[in-house]
Amino acid sequence: MPTKPKATIEDLFNVPEKAEIVNGEIVRLMPTGGRPGYAADEVFVSLRQYALRAGRGRAVGDNKGFIVYMPNRESFSPDAAYYDGPDPGMKFYEGAPNFAVEVRSEGDYGARAERELADKRSDYFLAGTKVVWDVDLRNNYANDANVADDAVVRKYSTDNPVSPAIFRRGQLADAESAVPGWTMPVDDLFTK
Repeated sequence: MPTKPKATIEDLFNVPEKAEIVNGEIVRLMPTGGRPGYAADEVFVSLRQYALRAGRGRAVGDNKGFIVYMPNRESFSPDAAYYDGPDPGMKFYEGAPNFAVEVRSEGDYGARAERELADKRSDYFLAGTKVVWDVDLRNNYANDANVADDAVVRKYSTDNPVSPAIFRRGQLADAESAVPGWTMPVDDLFTK
């Protein structure tokens, strides 16, 4: 039985939707819903303002590719990111972002999703990303005082890749050490 050829970066350039290369295959990513998309956009806007003030790095919005050279992964496409490498011109960004944001969509829950998200965070850290946010808006729209987990942002870092710092509504979230001095109100992740 013939083996399927391994996907290349050139193949990825020809995919019309958001996708990544994982285990040699193109993995198409689900379009984002309204609230998760809004949250990712708000992170991008905040990071852009920071990068302009700081005069370094760049904010990167959704559906941008980051090329990495790992045995099981060749690219990332975070929902928002901060990158301090060279301008890629018309190509994908070269290397991992300093800071990556993954905002959960409706399908990003359950045991399988948790494994996939943990694996992706591990890949980010192996590729050189310093901080990854796991943004979970679901429980905070429930208006249920009995919801046990009111975490909105779980901040994983190379220093603590398993036990995240937790940020809730009413707090400022950060991405130290990836984006020094930058903070964002957690409440800004929610539509007004």
